[in-house]
Amino acid sequence: MGRRLPGVVLAAVAVVALAAGCAGAGAADGADPDGEITVGLQFPPRAAYAFEADDGARLQSLGVAETLTTVDDQARPAPGLATSWEQTADPRTWRFVLRPGVTFHDGTPLTPDAVVTALGYVAGVAAPPRAIRGIGFSVAADGADGADAVRITTAVPDPIMPMRMSSGNLGILAPAAYSGGGQPQVLRTGTGPYVLDTVNGTDSAVLVRNDAYWGPKAGAARVTVRYLPDPQTRALGLQSGDLQFAEGLPGAAVEQVRSAGADVAEYPAARTVELLMSQSTLFGDVRLRQAVTAAIDRPTLAAQVLAGAAAPASELFGAAVPWGATTPPPGADLARAKALLAEAGYGPDRPLTARLWTFPNRPEMPVLATAIGSMLEQAGIRVELTVGDYAAQEPDLLAGRFDLFLNSRSYLSDYADAASTLTSDYTCGGSYNLDHYCSPAYDALIQRLAETSDTAQRQALFAEAAQLLTTDAVGVMVVHPRNTAGSRGVTGFVPDPLGVRPILPSLSRSAA
Repeated sequence: MGRRLPGVVLAAVAVVALAAGCAGAGAADGADPDGEITVGLQFPPRAAYAFEADDGARLQSLGVAETLTTVDDQARPAPGLATSWEQTADPRTWRFVLRPGVTFHDGTPLTPDAVVTALGYVAGVAAPPRAIRGIGFSVAADGADGADAVRITTAVPDPIMPMRMSSGNLGILAPAAYSGGGQPQVLRTGTGPYVLDTVNGTDSAVLVRNDAYWGPKAGAARVTVRYLPDPQTRALGLQSGDLQFAEGLPGAAVEQVRSAGADVAEYPAARTVELLMSQSTLFGDVRLRQAVTAAIDRPTLAAQVLAGAAAPASELFGAAVPWGATTPPPGADLARAKALLAEAGYGPDRPLTARLWTFPNRPEMPVLATAIGSMLEQAGIRVELTVGDYAAQEPDLLAGRFDLFLNSRSYLSDYADAASTLTSDYTCGGSYNLDHYCSPAYDALIQRLAETSDTAQRQALFAEAAQLLTTDAVGVMVVHPRNTAGSRGVTGFVPDPLGVRPILPSLSRSAA
């Protein structure tokens, strides 16, 4: 796909591609079309499914709410509630043509005015979703040429509006959802293959199949969703048969779950555990950053310390995205690490001492930090390890008042485009640039993204940016964690490393 030309349709992917990747395909062979299933999910709604609190993404993953676009397996925009889109002669405006024949769960039709109401609401809240925050977003109905369409306008030209519209926090609900004032009513107001029928706070929810759905029907007639933050509880639920599907299984329980008769899928996650090195304290000298990198045996950390629950990271991006690096990094090179330390003036008579911080919220972080500390000690770097509350650490982190910080970071933010993370985390003025890295060459590369609409060209720039970060030894990309999901008594699970498409509609209860 070439560079954007005004008025040229940039995407009109066949409906069948969306149906294959984003919804259930009805009852498969050996499945019970009237079956009911119970699933265990790890992240409950934080604010009663409020879109402005990132809960909209949960509604999307359940298959309840839908967005104007979605993404395909190559992280390109694909049709959702809109079938095509184009950037108009005014480059600040995109026109989205709506899918005909779609009805909300309350029976009302999808119309341009309904989309304007939904997107207008979420754009007008005090803290709009990140996908549209701070871009001067506005939306209006467009009936030109007789098609049902909406026009979305921003303050300056935006090359990735179709991708932004795939954010789960931009789901379209029926007009009645917004009639009461305050937070929208999410019960029976979506368009997806499942209807949200009952909500029990942060404990559970009940979904029923939407038999009027515009696409392939969901695989189960009814789904009970249980929110179970404890991973061991989810694993035990699969083993006992109380759950037919569960996400986020602990690595230590995978073989037990398999022994109980469940299938376990392991697949990449768009996340990197990164050892940040503050360039405003010890690590302004690139030789010291290179020494730390050489001292860390990333394949060992992934295979042994995490027992295969992660892949060793050679760059910021991994196998979850089409532009990610999949070649494993080298193991530790202690001789090189010690030589670089010596060049920088450190050695046995003057050892480098570094403070290493991390947090316990993700259980793998303290384990990794301890192992990394041991590896650095072997290279002659003394480590003072602190595992503490992230909120207490953050002011010092943002100010660069640390030496080493082991962080876990999703490199996609709301939608499958990496520009936001590459900008916030690594540009000179980035709002989350904890390393305090500043490179005019890197910033110039990122600036090119503002004028690049072609997905393949953007992805090539993402890969080039990641390589530059590696060359400049901006942190050590340690591992890419893997997602896990277990199923027992159900078929049809389709992993989605991008975390955009709904996970439940493809599941069907196995026939007895």
